[in-house]
Amino acid sequence: MSQTPIILASSSPRRKDLLSQAGVVFSIVVSGCDETPVPGESPREMVERLAVVKAAVVADQNTGAFVIGADTTVCIDGEVLGKPESFEQACEMLRKIQGRTHEVLGGIAILNRTLNIERVWSHSTKVTMAPMSEEVIARYVQSGEPMDKAGSYAIQGLGLQFVESVEGSYSNVVGLNISALMAELVTLGAHSRQGA
Repeated sequence: MSQTPIILASSSPRRKDLLSQAGVVFSIVVSGCDETPVPGESPREMVERLAVVKAAVVADQNTGAFVIGADTTVCIDGEVLGKPESFEQACEMLRKIQGRTHEVLGGIAILNRTLNIERVWSHSTKVTMAPMSEEVIARYVQSGEPMDKAGSYAIQGLGLQFVESVEGSYSNVVGLNISALMAELVTLGAHSRQGA
C-alpha cells in the first residue's frame, strides 16, 4: 500500500465516517473556501467546481498528498436546495421535496500536485420522499437535524424515515459516493482494497 498521505478536505463528519468505514487512513484539513454559486452554472457544474476548489486550497499546501474534495447538493425542478439558514427555510425546502422525487448531486475531486493529478467527476442519485404533513415537517426541523444539511434532511439520521426509495448510490446522498471514490483511489495507486 502506498505511503502517500491521503487528506480529506472536508469537515463533514458523514464524509469522515464513510472514508473510515472503507478502511482508508487519512487526515483532515479543512479548506474554508467560498462556496457561493456562480451565476449561470448548472448544479452539476457547481458541485464539480466546488469539489475542485475545496481540494485545491489544501493540495497547494500539501503538494505530495492525494487530496479529496467533495460537494453535495439537492435539486428539484431545476432549483438547488442548499443548507437552510432558518427554521422557515428548512420547512419550505421539505415542503418542496415531500411526496416527490428529487436529485442529489455529489461532486468528487482528487488532486495530487506532485504527480500532476486532477480527477473530478459527479454522481446523481434520485431520492423519493414520503408525503409529510406540516406537523411532521415542523417536528423534524425542531429536532435540529436539517439545519446543516443540503435539502434539509439527513438520510443517515432521522430523515431516513421519510425516504421511500433511493435510485443510485446511497452513500452519495450521505455526502460521498464511496464505491466510486475507492475505485479511483485504487486506480491511482493511492489505496489498496481491504479484504480483497
